[in-house]
Amino acid sequence: MKQIDLNADIGEGAGNDEQLLDIISSANIACSAHAGDEATIRKTLRLAKKKGVTCGAHPGFADKENFGRKELDLPIEQMQQQVKEQLKLIQKIADEENVELKYVKLHGALANMAARDFALANSLFQVVKNHNSRLAILALDNSAQIEAAKQLGQKIIREAYADRAYTNDGLLLSRSKQGAVLHDRDKVVAQCLLLAEKGEIRTIDGIIIKSTASSICLHGDNKNALDLAINIKKSLEKAGIKIHSCLLEGYLGAKDECRYY
Repeated sequence: MKQIDLNADIGEGAGNDEQLLDIISSANIACSAHAGDEATIRKTLRLAKKKGVTCGAHPGFADKENFGRKELDLPIEQMQQQVKEQLKLIQKIADEENVELKYVKLHGALANMAARDFALANSLFQVVKNHNSRLAILALDNSAQIEAAKQLGQKIIREAYADRAYTNDGLLLSRSKQGAVLHDRDKVVAQCLLLAEKGEIRTIDGIIIKSTASSICLHGDNKNALDLAINIKKSLEKAGIKIHSCLLEGYLGAKDECRYY
């Protein structure tokens, strides 16, 4: 049976974490900077552990006012320090809860900046590597993040998005643009099926681009996240594709990359 990972950003106060954890295979847990706090991190880790979901850290800009989705012009050293502090916090709580963190995924504007800027991605992933060299990097396929993680010799999980529109260069359409976030259930499901079955993504201009992503991301703060997750799972399973984390059993394919096909 074909398999694919389904990840979601949780611990952000959206109110649907427990239900999403019954569906997803990987949980990107907010580290108290763009959202959440020590209590939500602990609660989310406990729920994920109970439901057998792979856990990862989801650090972003320390900017709760903008939910970490505003690009900030900060010195690289300051961005590195923010990521370092967030990793330290979630690691401390994970250790107390006896939960193994498996990967790191950058959040929001910080992730978008790193997707375009190799030097930034490299500097942030060096922080991750110094913190724990065993942590994999979950990052947008075809982005500078992938190249940076490769250069640092880090494990890689390439991802694509269920509920975001794409530009022709394989990056995400800016949230400032109309149509950047997909809310229509049929469009979201179709995007997931096209990726899982054919390794393809249709851009905002209707162009088909190739993707080797082995993980699909659904935003937990999407107002329709739970309904979308239920229908994504149902449609994938109907197509003979199982939702499963390749990190759950420590599996990584060739060249330290998660690959399902």
